[in-house]
Amino acid sequence: MTEPTIIKVRVPAPLKEVRHALTDPALLRIWLAEHAEVELPDRFGFWGRTTPEGDAPHQRLLHADERTVRFSWLLDGVETTTGFVLEEDGDATALTLSQTHFDFQDVITGKSIRGVLETYWYLALANLVEHFEGRELTPKVDYTSTDMRAQVSIAASPAAVFESLTDSEAVTKWFGYKIEIEPYVGGRFAMGGFDNDPNAAKVLELVPDSKLSVDWGGPGVGTWELEGSGGKTRLTLVQSGFDAGQPPYAAWGGFLSGIAELRRYHEIPDWQPISAAG
Repeated sequence: MTEPTIIKVRVPAPLKEVRHALTDPALLRIWLAEHAEVELPDRFGFWGRTTPEGDAPHQRLLHADERTVRFSWLLDGVETTTGFVLEEDGDATALTLSQTHFDFQDVITGKSIRGVLETYWYLALANLVEHFEGRELTPKVDYTSTDMRAQVSIAASPAAVFESLTDSEAVTKWFGYKIEIEPYVGGRFAMGGFDNDPNAAKVLELVPDSKLSVDWGGPGVGTWELEGSGGKTRLTLVQSGFDAGQPPYAAWGGFLSGIAELRRYHEIPDWQPISAAG
């Protein structure tokens, strides 16, 4: 077992309301899962298409109080542990999530569904924040599907959105991780920068203010299509060319949590990232 994955977010709501959102089944069905059933202190479960191995609720409540919720989650035959800890942060709430049994090698190899856990929680917590802000939630990953297509509206022009998808400094800022891009067909798209990514992805298509396609190798080709209307941009993300027998769900969660932050980058004055790894 590796060290627990830690994700921290600042939720713009009082602690009592955030704790309620972690344990109320109706609210869980908004920001977390397709289905949820909670009867404290005995039952805590969520499942559905947007939950890894979501054929049934595989969670078991371990502890719940006013500031903490902790449960076990059986994934790929292994009992993992997820924990939420809440602290007051002015008029907001600092939420710290811990998740055991995440190994980045499972992201690379796709050997275990547990490889999706990090991006799954980033996207879920982004939607928790969006829920309290009254904003439209970002589409979730469908872990039962071999298709990846998501669409969002961004309150910015196609030119502004396209620049934020192709300019190294801008992408690094909203994605929260160093990225360097050569913005032309055949150019490199390097996670971690050119010096740290010897097998950088490749730009396949680049149509200014309209389309960007990147070949990621095993995870397939990611395509962002932009269409302007009424001062806004409709952004469509499509993933293709991957092994349909082993869809890259972890990457899909990463793309979608990135889109959540991209929308905020353009739409929220004095924008700050939702999360920061601890």
